[in-house]
Amino acid sequence: MKNLGVLRYSFCLLFFPLLLTNLSSNAQERSQPIINATLSGKVVDAKTKRSIEGVTIQLEAVTHAIKSGRNGQFQFVTGQKLPLTATFSFIGYETKKVTINSSPTVIELNPSSEDLDEVLVVGYTTVQRKNLIGAVDRISQESVKDIPAGSFDAQLQGKIPGVQVAASTGVPGEALHVRLRGATSINTDNNPLYVIDGVFLNSESLQTINTGGKATSPIADINPADIEHVEVLKDAEATALYGSRGANGVILITTKRGNRSQSAKVNANLYAGTAKAPRLWDLVTGEEHAILVNEYFRNIGQAEPFRSTANGGRGLPSEQQTYDRVSEAFRTAGIYNADVSVSGGSERTTYYVGAGYNKQESILKPISFDRASFRFNLDQDINDRLKIGTSNVLSRTGRNQGRAGDGPQGGILQAALHTPTYLSPFNDAGVAVGRAGFDNLTLLLDNYDVGSVSLRYIGNVYGEYQIAPSLKFRSTFSVDYNNYDEHEYWNNLLIAGSPNGLATSAISQSTTWINEQTLTYRKQLADRHTFGVLLGNTLQGSTFSLTSAEGRGFATNDFKLISAAATTTSFQDWDKYSLASFFGRIDYAYDEKYLVDFSVRADGSSKFNPGYRWGYFPAVGAAWRLSKERFLENVSFIDDLKIRSSYGLTGNQNGINSFASRQLWSGVGTSYQGVAGISPEQLANRQLSWETTSQFNIGVDGTFLKGSISASANYYHKYTRDGLLTEILPGTTGFNDYINNAVEISNRGFEFSISSVNFNRADFNWTTQFNVSRNINKIEKLETPQNYGSRNLIQFREGYPMYSFWVYNQLHVDPQTGDAVYEDVNGDGRITTDDRQILGNIWPDYFGGLSNDFRYKKFDISTFFTFSVGNDIYNHNRFFGEGGGARDAARVIFASNLARWQNPGDITDVPRSDGVNNNNYRDGGGRWLEDGSYLRFRTLSVGYTFDTSKLGRLSGSKLRLYAQATNLFTLTNYTGLDPESAANSAPNQQGIDLGTPPQPRSFQLGINLTL
Repeated sequence: MKNLGVLRYSFCLLFFPLLLTNLSSNAQERSQPIINATLSGKVVDAKTKRSIEGVTIQLEAVTHAIKSGRNGQFQFVTGQKLPLTATFSFIGYETKKVTINSSPTVIELNPSSEDLDEVLVVGYTTVQRKNLIGAVDRISQESVKDIPAGSFDAQLQGKIPGVQVAASTGVPGEALHVRLRGATSINTDNNPLYVIDGVFLNSESLQTINTGGKATSPIADINPADIEHVEVLKDAEATALYGSRGANGVILITTKRGNRSQSAKVNANLYAGTAKAPRLWDLVTGEEHAILVNEYFRNIGQAEPFRSTANGGRGLPSEQQTYDRVSEAFRTAGIYNADVSVSGGSERTTYYVGAGYNKQESILKPISFDRASFRFNLDQDINDRLKIGTSNVLSRTGRNQGRAGDGPQGGILQAALHTPTYLSPFNDAGVAVGRAGFDNLTLLLDNYDVGSVSLRYIGNVYGEYQIAPSLKFRSTFSVDYNNYDEHEYWNNLLIAGSPNGLATSAISQSTTWINEQTLTYRKQLADRHTFGVLLGNTLQGSTFSLTSAEGRGFATNDFKLISAAATTTSFQDWDKYSLASFFGRIDYAYDEKYLVDFSVRADGSSKFNPGYRWGYFPAVGAAWRLSKERFLENVSFIDDLKIRSSYGLTGNQNGINSFASRQLWSGVGTSYQGVAGISPEQLANRQLSWETTSQFNIGVDGTFLKGSISASANYYHKYTRDGLLTEILPGTTGFNDYINNAVEISNRGFEFSISSVNFNRADFNWTTQFNVSRNINKIEKLETPQNYGSRNLIQFREGYPMYSFWVYNQLHVDPQTGDAVYEDVNGDGRITTDDRQILGNIWPDYFGGLSNDFRYKKFDISTFFTFSVGNDIYNHNRFFGEGGGARDAARVIFASNLARWQNPGDITDVPRSDGVNNNNYRDGGGRWLEDGSYLRFRTLSVGYTFDTSKLGRLSGSKLRLYAQATNLFTLTNYTGLDPESAANSAPNQQGIDLGTPPQPRSFQLGINLTL
């Protein structure tokens, strides 16, 4: 009932302005003069002569109808006879006022310098780029449409400075690690806040089924084809109005909408292609495996197991066959995509309707991803003051999932990669069996049954009322609802299903609703003074529920429903929290030369106790446009030059449970002799409060040579205090851990981007974009080191970066003995855990991207490279695969192990295999820590746009055929399959490559048609 009250409150605020309106709009329509003239024409680029779509046309006379047609054509009717004066404007071009003397006519617009008048969405308001104070970058969907990714966040990689995107796997639709200016927290969420058309997205995976440490991506529920552009807010000035949601940056997504007075425009984009692994692991043959095993046994003084069967052996090494399981696990995968949209509008209405279907098979069997989506956006002017609208998307995302990371039970790559090559998939009786503790790969692939279906609705309604010429009120109500249904069944032919089958099922539901009101006042005085005031409030509620069940013991493999199991268990979980916020902003500009603003947000969270619930997050920013000063007015090559700086605070509470500050009791697992009971579950921390990040930013933006070159640079310093951390408690307390404010973390770095128009002729155009960034991360305060990942390879320690690798430093292999020599850190003459040390981390020294776009007549070519320099990766596959013969039939052996030490004088970093020095079992051996630097040819696109004037019914439309390729090559010294690999989607286990499929190399052919 409480939620219903909030709903009533929201809709009253939304439609209250309707009570203030009258029938003036109808009166205006009745008083319009009679139409007596029709004019038509075409708007083109003055240099390239190409048509410009979506131009805004304003007449000095009253306009009755404007119709924007195809290929830049326009037609409007007016009550004023020729000649008449009209103003034409469009983003990226200089506004032009012309007198029209004849019909039809051609209007030529000149490209503007770096889109200084471009309007960006920033924190509940919009601002022209030239007046921007914060560190904000925009990327259009047009610039990333050739990247066939399952989710749009993958398309951001290398495109925006300061945004680091790491794919944890080559499986489509799985979670990515997205970091804006580093990571600020150990236990809370480091992902940015995603906001789509004003709706705050839930970006946390609802997956509960174990897939080897991987997680699905909720962002993949959104169709990238529906996106118009994305703004990335990075500094505190830009993110402060989002308060506790903005500590990790904010990504604002604006979806496509129709244009006013535009006839219906239909756009269709279809492509299909294939993908395959660029390369696979290089393993020893069956004979080579046997040779290395014999060598190990000789080194430890035991009989060689691979000898004549007459002597009780397994057969000579030369008699061993080679079984290629890795190739069986991978395939040439299919990629299919279809998007269709219709958009347009009248004088008072705009609409956009889009539908899309995307299916991607993984190169790793039997994994696949598919998404069907439908979007409807509508904006309606009720009258000159009142505007209402809605944005809606409904999607269904299906996944055929697989355990692609760690885990012997059901692990596809474990069964394929880590089973020795000499072991037959069949026993002596010809029955398919598993080996080395892993499933039989053929049986696993034939009987794999793990999947999920996500039903997602994201939508909002808004009302906007112009109270006065300078005063506007806006109210919105939005919902993000996700129903996530997952299942798995393991029959008795598989390890996980032994002896009689195992089935699990889980349904999760996540709902977030938000109601926001804003009041905006903006006024310009004396042509030089501009100031604005923004006031607003937000009410947010989030609920989560989970119901799961498990069944064991089935009569046959044909029965898979849990109700048919011999024994069943069930589990339920429920969670809820709310957030109330108030915010405001004041900005002032003098002569568009001196700019300053101040903002503050107060957030109150139910996760904290009274007295600690409210966090206050202020920010201030200033900018100085030097190009407006007299001393630069005569510098002809400078179009615009601006220095800006900001400082502010943001908070974080995401990632901790909704009752983290309270003492909790549980009734789960507490029954005794059939009688239910309760027991203490969590210790209270009544002083638990907000994690707070301060950020200083200074930057410079410039455009030069009439817009031919634009550049931007930023330096920032972020410092997080009162970081939320799960601390271990002594066993005598009766509790394992509790959450406390106990961490301090810093991030500092710089970003630089530059774009240039190298050639701009009627028949040839060439543009280049380049960006590079550097982030230095450091844990400033942490009382006790925290270890994560397999064999505690990842350590968080005070004075070092997050995600540092804690390993033994292998100095060399003794040429005389073949023993690995490790650094004795404490000098006690022994190699123990005390000798492990931090030798590297996941953070690159530099990362970025380079793109070039060429257009020659009707041909277009685009290239895009990404790079990373200085990051480290722990190749955990080598840890298992370079054990020589010490693991015998328990693990595979990599071909790199053939370079081992064999005789005195051999120089190598692979020690001899023996059981005395334990060389090949050293947990965390530093020789498997590798440089992950790379340069990747990410995408290549080639297209041709047809002259549709000769295509009959398609005349006046746009038809483009194109071919595109991804991951054509990667230059790297990393010996694994993919330098972007990570074994786990968990935030604190990055940089470990264990059984991770690489990002595929793909090729697609497509067609784009606009009618």
